[in-house]
Amino acid sequence: MTSSHLLISNLTKDWIETMERWQLQLFWIPAVIITFATFIANPILLVCIFMSPALRRETRYLLVANTLVADIIFLILNLVTLIGNAVRAEIPWFVCQLSTALLVTASSCAIITVTLMVIDTFTAVRWPLQYHNLLSPARTSSILGVVWLLCAIYPFTLMMMMMKDEIPNNKVTMCLTLLSFGFFKVKNMGDIEMYFFVSAVICTFLIFYCYIRLYMVTRTQGIWHSRFSRARVTVLVHGVLLLLYFAPGLVFALEIYIFQEKNMSQDLRVWISTVNANVFMLLPRAFAPCLYGLRYREIYESLALLLHRHRRSRESTVS
Repeated sequence: MTSSHLLISNLTKDWIETMERWQLQLFWIPAVIITFATFIANPILLVCIFMSPALRRETRYLLVANTLVADIIFLILNLVTLIGNAVRAEIPWFVCQLSTALLVTASSCAIITVTLMVIDTFTAVRWPLQYHNLLSPARTSSILGVVWLLCAIYPFTLMMMMMKDEIPNNKVTMCLTLLSFGFFKVKNMGDIEMYFFVSAVICTFLIFYCYIRLYMVTRTQGIWHSRFSRARVTVLVHGVLLLLYFAPGLVFALEIYIFQEKNMSQDLRVWISTVNANVFMLLPRAFAPCLYGLRYREIYESLALLLHRHRRSRESTVS
C-alpha cells in the first residue's frame, strides 16, 4: 500500500468512525427529501421554459434554466455519492475525483449564473434600448457555455494533477469532497481556499456594484417608496438566494482551511462538513424553484397552462 493510499484510508476510517459515533447518517434523510423534491420541481420549470418560444427568447429565463440544470446535475451527483457512501461501496479513487470535479463545476456554475442574473437586471435597467442587442439569446447561450468551461478548468486541472500521483487505481470506502480537496491541500497541489475566496469576492463585488448602481439610477422613479414594491421584493429575493448559494461555499472554504489544523477537533470537522454538505448546500437548490421560477409571472402562467392541458387531456381520456 502506497503512502498516499494509506493516508486516504486513515482519513476515511477516522471520518466513518466519527459519523457512526454521532449518528450523523441521520442528516442523509433531509438530504434525500430535499433532493427528490427538487427533482420534481426543476424539470417541470425547465419544461415550462423550453416549451414556450417567448420564454426561450428571454435572457433572464435562459439564466434561470441554466441554474436549474446546474442544480439538477449537482443533486444527481450528490445523491449517487450519498448512496455509495451509505452502502460503503468501494469507489475507485479516479471516480471519486471525477465526481468531486463535476460537483464543484456544477455548484460554481450555479453561483456564477445567479451573479449573471443580477448583471442582467442591471443591464436591462441601465441600457433598456440596447439591452436585447447586448444580451441576445444567442449571445447569452455563448456566455453560459464559457461559464461552464471556466468553472470546469480549475477542478479538472486539480484532478489531472492528482492522476500523476500514486493512487489513481486504488479504491476508497467513502467519497467526500472535503477529503478530496483536503488531500490536494496536504499534497500542496494548489491554494484551494484562496481560489474559492477570490471567486466569492469577485462575484460579491459585481453584485454590490450592480445593486448600488441600480438604486442610484432608479431612486428618483418612485419604485422604492412602497414597502412591498416589486423592486424591493426583487432585491429581497435576490439577496436571500445569493446568501443561500454563497454561504455554503464560504463554509466549505473554511472546512478546507481547518482541515490541516491539528488543534481542531475531528468531531467538529465532521459535524461542520456533514451539516454543510447535507443541509446548507441543498437549501438553495430547494428554494430556487420557488424564489426564482414561480416568482416570474410568465413561468407561472406557462405552468398553469401546462397543468390545464394535462387536466383536459385526462378528462378527455376518462370520457
